[in-house]
Amino acid sequence: MNAALDITRHPCFNVEAKGTCGRVHLPIAPDCNIKCNYCNRKYDCVNESRPGVTSSVLSPTQAVEYLDRVLAQAPYITVAGIAGPGDAFAKPAVTLEALRLIRERFPSILLCLATNGLNLGPYVNDLAELGVSHVTVTVNAVDPEIGARIYGWVRDGKVIYRGRKAAEILLERQLEGIEALKALGITVKVNTIVIPGVNDAHVPEVSRKMAELGVDIQNCMTIYPNQGTPFQDVVEPTTAEMAEIRRGAERFLPQMKHCTRCRADAVGLLEKDKSAEFRGCLSECSQTRPLQTDGKPYVAVASLEGILVNQHLGEADRFQIWGPRNGTFEMLEERAAPRKGTGFQRWYTLAEILKDCRAVLVSGIGETPKQVLDEHQILAVEMSGFILMGLDAVYNGGDLKALKGRRLGCGKGGGCSGEADGCG
Repeated sequence: MNAALDITRHPCFNVEAKGTCGRVHLPIAPDCNIKCNYCNRKYDCVNESRPGVTSSVLSPTQAVEYLDRVLAQAPYITVAGIAGPGDAFAKPAVTLEALRLIRERFPSILLCLATNGLNLGPYVNDLAELGVSHVTVTVNAVDPEIGARIYGWVRDGKVIYRGRKAAEILLERQLEGIEALKALGITVKVNTIVIPGVNDAHVPEVSRKMAELGVDIQNCMTIYPNQGTPFQDVVEPTTAEMAEIRRGAERFLPQMKHCTRCRADAVGLLEKDKSAEFRGCLSECSQTRPLQTDGKPYVAVASLEGILVNQHLGEADRFQIWGPRNGTFEMLEERAAPRKGTGFQRWYTLAEILKDCRAVLVSGIGETPKQVLDEHQILAVEMSGFILMGLDAVYNGGDLKALKGRRLGCGKGGGCSGEADGCG
């Protein structure tokens, strides 16, 4: 770590800095490798302020451009962080490239990131070499029986685990990662989501275990009841209840009491967030997304009649394969979709079927298949309208967001209406 970095300038870790030092969250990590039962990530929801939400997603190079523009207007920003909207190590190569580019361009800025810790361990040395000074790990339980109630699944490589086994794997990786971070002198904060009736009485045990590992500070956060999740009807703890929980946890660890539950694209001072003001800048920086085109000359299309993009990915029983020919685009062949009922494996099979396609045009797609296709460098484009419009945008660098049909907005009670997570 760069000894010249003044780590006291991090407003999340040092309450005295929150009024003068700002942070910017760079949303470069859209995918996640676990499914928390309280999480419903809707990237384009502009009316909510909570973790897991951003109006745009950036590539590493776009993140550097955005950071440059932010610092020009807000020179009091001292921290550049990666806080989602998914997990920083679901795609570690992307995260490390972003950190490398930022460190080269802005050597004096503090770097931090947040992670669930599942895939943290193998990259701790890389973080230290890049001068990452602060890491936040979300640890909600140190008892696998309790963890099994919090996590829907954990994906280790291509294998999905559920129940107690999933919680055991996650906890083991979290403990190993935190221990490795502290061995290298990196400041560690633990976030603990307080879920009444699930882990609220367990929080002091989490604090005690984290203190044993040398964790520096803990942030006990109230659950945010998101629509469309197993915990959507859980009632948030009251201010008095949270104060009591923090008093119990404080016997073991210092407590962060000034958290504002930031969005994944938060920017500005903690109590004077300017993400709405920078939304246009963020969107502009994200407009062009580089595609992996080597060996991928085609585009797959979900269409009923071959004119419009009008099928959801999970509904399509076959995909039309289009490509450029003689100065225009032509439908070259059709390929059968993998059979339904095979769960998560269905999307890996689809990625293999479409391995020579740089993109797939669909009217809608769920989070899980989108994640799998993205892993295989296949861009999922949600759109409505003529196939030729989508093909022109993909091949000629058009505005893919402009193709997207209108989506439902936020419902009352803090959740977004729309497709449920995991839909095909």
